[in-house]
Amino acid sequence: MTHVRRSPEEIAANRARYEEHQRRGLEFAPKALPEASPLPPPEIARDTVVHREVIPGGWYWSTHVRKNEALRVSLDHGFSTLSLVAWSAADTSERLNLPDTVKLQWTTAIGKGRVIFSDMGRVMFSVTEDSSGAHDGLMGGSTLSSNAAKYGEGKRNTRDNLVLLATKAGLDKRDIPSVLALFAPVRVDQDGSFLWRPDLLHSGDYVELRAEMDMIVGFSNCPHPLDPNPTYQPNPVTVTRIAAMEPPADDLCRTATAEAMRGFENNTLAAM
Repeated sequence: MTHVRRSPEEIAANRARYEEHQRRGLEFAPKALPEASPLPPPEIARDTVVHREVIPGGWYWSTHVRKNEALRVSLDHGFSTLSLVAWSAADTSERLNLPDTVKLQWTTAIGKGRVIFSDMGRVMFSVTEDSSGAHDGLMGGSTLSSNAAKYGEGKRNTRDNLVLLATKAGLDKRDIPSVLALFAPVRVDQDGSFLWRPDLLHSGDYVELRAEMDMIVGFSNCPHPLDPNPTYQPNPVTVTRIAAMEPPADDLCRTATAEAMRGFENNTLAAM
């Protein structure tokens, strides 16, 4: 393989273009996310509940969702981290992409008002409600080795759960994207180290994700690798699938950033 050596002038010019693009994106983006959703969460009207699943600690579950349906993930039984993956139902080669989600919105903060992108530049989810903003799109989930080192042998982990989930959906382990860890209060300090910030969590936290396309969505209920609890004791997590409602034209998630607007344009083009 031939390596191209770039001159200092070319490197400086590329950096300048990147910084200008970043500046324009940040100028358009909201200066701060909306306030957290209030607790306790409002009741869901019974006639809008499509399905409700309680995922036991250590286990996994998958479901199909339709465009404009919502998924409420709620910590009704105590704290737990729930990892999420997703694929387009129309073409499972299109999948959740957390690196692009972070890059396109110029922030690692995933909370109310943000969107979650696929690897094809389309919007998969809008975060319409969120009581904590304590979600991790950087580190990924637990593995057999990480669990064994922390808890000993025989504890279920996110990687193996998702392999089982993908296989049942007719997919391969190579189809598994990086995970979004819901209720994982991970932050990055000035030195680039990952920190666990339990003060960002609240009793009864919840998040609502509106589907922006038909999808297969998978969950794994296993402790996050940074969870400081030395005991393996994930609590059950409730996932409620809520009937579709057409969002208003001025919906915050659809208008908050230029990148989100382009993502929704890509959704529209793909549907034509």
